[in-house]
Amino acid sequence: MSALPSYAFGTARFRASDLIRGILVLPRNAVLAFLVVYRAVISPLYGDVCRYYPSCSAYAVGAVQQHGAVWGTILSAWRILRCNPWSKGGVDDVRPHAHFHYELTPHGFVVPARKD
Repeated sequence: MSALPSYAFGTARFRASDLIRGILVLPRNAVLAFLVVYRAVISPLYGDVCRYYPSCSAYAVGAVQQHGAVWGTILSAWRILRCNPWSKGGVDDVRPHAHFHYELTPHGFVVPARKD
């Protein structure tokens, strides 16, 4: 299992004042929580079998962080379909979203950007 790329972590903190604005990122963070559990429990059982870097699960984390729960899941599914014994593999990073206006916590969860 490869480590998450450096762009998947941040220094933001979730504050109680962000609770209302944080409802919008709840689906994204729910998918990220599932991916964190998957990477901690199931992914180590497979070992390093992905033909791409970062691994498919690390790509999924970046895709969901950058593009949201729905589009990030679609991008991740497409990546998993491309990861097969006949693919060439290589480096395949998630393209950053052009209008990403959130911050990332040290654990990789998404919080609303603060204006102060």
